[in-house]
Amino acid sequence: MTHDDVRSPVEGLAWHPLVGRPGKVIALHLNYPSRIAQRGRTPAKPSYFLKPVTSLAATDQTVERPPGAELLAFEGEIALVIGKTARRVAREDGWSYVSAVTAANDLGAYDLRTADKGSNLRSKGGDGYTPLGPESLPAAEIDPAALRVRTWVNGELVQDDSAGTVVFPFGELISDLSQLITLEPGDVVLTGTPAGSSVVVPGDVVEVEVDVPGTEHRTGRLRTTVVEGTVPLPDFSAQPVVDDHQRAEAWGSREAAGLPAEFELTDELVAKLQKVAVATLSSQLRKHGYNQVSIDGVRTNSPGRKMIGRARTLRFVPAREDLFRSHGGGYNAQKRAFDALGPGDVLVVEARGERGTGTVGDILALRAQVRGAAGIVTDGGVRDWNAVAELDIPTFSAGPHPAVLGRRHVPWDRDITVACGGATVQPGDVIVGDDDGVLVIPPALLGDVLDDAIEQEAQEEWIAARVAEGAAVDGLYPLTGDWRKRYEADRTNTDA
Repeated sequence: MTHDDVRSPVEGLAWHPLVGRPGKVIALHLNYPSRIAQRGRTPAKPSYFLKPVTSLAATDQTVERPPGAELLAFEGEIALVIGKTARRVAREDGWSYVSAVTAANDLGAYDLRTADKGSNLRSKGGDGYTPLGPESLPAAEIDPAALRVRTWVNGELVQDDSAGTVVFPFGELISDLSQLITLEPGDVVLTGTPAGSSVVVPGDVVEVEVDVPGTEHRTGRLRTTVVEGTVPLPDFSAQPVVDDHQRAEAWGSREAAGLPAEFELTDELVAKLQKVAVATLSSQLRKHGYNQVSIDGVRTNSPGRKMIGRARTLRFVPAREDLFRSHGGGYNAQKRAFDALGPGDVLVVEARGERGTGTVGDILALRAQVRGAAGIVTDGGVRDWNAVAELDIPTFSAGPHPAVLGRRHVPWDRDITVACGGATVQPGDVIVGDDDGVLVIPPALLGDVLDDAIEQEAQEEWIAARVAEGAAVDGLYPLTGDWRKRYEADRTNTDA
C-alpha cells in the first residue's frame, strides 16, 4: 500500500500502511529525564492514556490546528508495534513481544485539556494527531536502549535523545501494560517524548526520525504539515481555553512561551548585587540558616570580574565507553546546553569534582558569551585556559586540563537539579561569584539576604573608617554599646 492510498486524516484514517488498523494506541505520559525535569515531577511508576485509532496518520499528511486554538504541540516519540498477544508477560520478556519500531508524533492541542485533562481524549485524540512512519525497524535486530529519536521543525533540530536514558525501559512498559490489558498484534505503544517538545503553527513542518546511530537502522523522516482548521467547534462543545500555565507547558517553559519568569533577576537587583561582596552574602546566608550554598573548589580565571545571573545546568556522568558512543557525539547534551543559554544565564556544570579532564573549552565558552550568558561554573577542568580567560565571560572552575570529555565524562542531561562543588543547584537559582568564590542563592531568599548584606557592608565600611582613625576593635567589630549608638546616629544624619 502506498501513501496515496491513505485518506486525509481530516476524513479519518481507514488503514495505516505500517500497522493496518490496530485495536488500540496507548501513550505514556513521562519517561525521559529531560522532559521530567521540565515538568517538575518524577513519576514513581509509568502512567498511560489511550488515543483513538482514528488519530493515526502517515507521513506527508497534514494535521489541523483547531479553530480558536493556539497551542498545538508536537512530541517526537519512539513507537512500538506489538507482534504477538501479550498477557501478564515477565519484565525480562517484554521486548520479545515487540515486532517493530517506528517514529511517531504524539500531537496535542493544550487549549482543549481543560475539559478532559485526565483522559486527553479531545486534546490528544483528534484526527491526524498520531502520525507514524514512514518505515519500521525490526525489533529483533535492535537493542532498545540504543534507539535514538530526533525531531526537526522547519529543518531545525529541536529534539535529540536516546532511549538509553528513559526511566521506564521499553520491555518493562510492555510487561506492565500486559498485567491488566491484553496487548494484541498491531497495537501501538508510544513511549514518551524528550525535552524540546513545543508549539507549532500553521505552515510549520514537523519531522521525526528514529534510528540506531552508527547502523543502517533508521525509519526515515516522518513528515507532518500543520494547517489551520476551518470548521469551528459548535457552542455545545467545550471551547479552547488558554492560560499562562497551559502556555508554559505547551511551549516547554515560561521563557519559551514568552512569559515573564516567576522570579525575575531585575536590573535593580543586579545593581545591588554588584555592590555586595560574595563574602558578605555568605555571612548573611549563614545567618538565615543556609550553610550549604557555596560551590567549593572553584576559582575564577578572570580575577576582579564579578558574575551574577540565573542558573542553567548541565550534568556529566562518569565515562563509560558504550554510553559515550551513544551520548558523547553529535548534538549532545553539552552542546544543547550551551546553545540554549540566554542573556543573564550562568551555566553550572556538574562534573563530580573531577579535575582530570576539561568540561568546557574556548569554542563553547565563546558560544556562551555570544548568547549573552553571564558566566560558567564547573567543578571540573577547563581546556584552552588562557583563551577562555581572555573572553569577556567569567569562568569559574577547578583549574586547567588539556583532555577532552571522553576521558572522564559523558554529557548526560541539562536543566535539571545538579550537584556542583558540594552545592545543590536548581535551574533558576541566583548565582553570584567573585574572587572569593561562588554562591547559590534560592530566589525566594534573595530579597531579605540582599537587604541585610547591604546593611552589613555599610556597617563594615563605617567600622573600617574608625579603625583607620586608630580605634581598637573591641566593641567596634562587631558593633555594640556606644559604638553602635554612634553608628546609628551617623546613619541618621547621613540619611537626613
